[in-house]
Amino acid sequence: MILVLNWRQGDTMGTTGKPAPVVVLDSVQRQQLEVFAQSRSLGHSLVVRARIVLEAAQGQTNAAISRQLGLNEDTVGKWRIRYLEAGIEGLYDEVRSGRPRSIAEDKIAQVIQQTLDSKPEGQTHWSVRTMAQSSGLSKSTIQRVWSTFGLKPHRTKSFKLSTDPLFIEKVIDIVGLYLNPPSNAVVLCVDEKSQCQALERTQPNLPLDLGYLEGYTHDYTRHGTITLFSALDVATGSVLNTFKEKHRHQEFLSFLREVDKSIPSDLAVHIIADNYATHKHATVKAWLAKHPRYQFHFTPTYSSWLNQVERWFGLVTEKAIRRGSFTSVKDLTEKIDAFVKAYNKTATPFKWTATAESILAKVERLCLRISGTPH
Repeated sequence: MILVLNWRQGDTMGTTGKPAPVVVLDSVQRQQLEVFAQSRSLGHSLVVRARIVLEAAQGQTNAAISRQLGLNEDTVGKWRIRYLEAGIEGLYDEVRSGRPRSIAEDKIAQVIQQTLDSKPEGQTHWSVRTMAQSSGLSKSTIQRVWSTFGLKPHRTKSFKLSTDPLFIEKVIDIVGLYLNPPSNAVVLCVDEKSQCQALERTQPNLPLDLGYLEGYTHDYTRHGTITLFSALDVATGSVLNTFKEKHRHQEFLSFLREVDKSIPSDLAVHIIADNYATHKHATVKAWLAKHPRYQFHFTPTYSSWLNQVERWFGLVTEKAIRRGSFTSVKDLTEKIDAFVKAYNKTATPFKWTATAESILAKVERLCLRISGTPH
């Protein structure tokens, strides 16, 4: 634990009037607290206390933290001090009278360390059963320990670090458009969802009923594919879409012309798009040269998550395609169109809250976890 012996003027622990010490975290401590703060299995009080410490480490005063989390200022000061005095263990409630703990703390620490730093022989990850056999503890005990500390060795998530040499500049540029959009301009997130398949289930769906899930067959008949071109207006959340049989530069340029007709001529247009070759084709560049009000902002490589239209494509897949049955490509396009029209009637913009600084800091932490050095 690192305690910096300097003080912030006006930052008090509550009614005591004493200045609150600054909290400084190393990467391991911050990672541990973030796991607690994001946990869905820990008690609510532990989650809130971890958030208090994280906010304190960002330089927030007790008063600011209390307003943000809806807590009493004395409570915030209490858990700030408890963490500085005892670390992560200080965030737990004080021990009360009752049956003593049956498992020694060093045994729990051994299980945590073994889970993080080793793997069972010939296997890719620990399970409750294999860890119980290795440690000599019961399966229920292992489950409780893992749940308490947010360990889920049976689960994984995918990631891909960008190798774009201009990653930082592009992140700052695009996030700036989301958080501080230019005046007298439209910001559009544009992309194409290719290979939308018209799949017809081989049997009718089983309807949802009391005690029964909706059911559909795993096999289907293919009736062709179509490409969905979409432009999401960042300010309103509304979507302009069209369908093309292919997704070459010719189709992309045709879609740009449709977009151009729908936007008042006195507005500048900022388009956020990925690095797909058709978006940078010479013909497209020539068209842009004749339409100077357009400016393209390309996402970094492997960073499609920066383009909000990808989130909208997820909604289309989830709510209009995945559980559908389509007798033809025309049937598919009509049902997607129906979804888009209904969506636009109540469209609201996606709420983007991440700053460029927070994104870059998260990427740096990820790089440190992988290799021990910043990306």
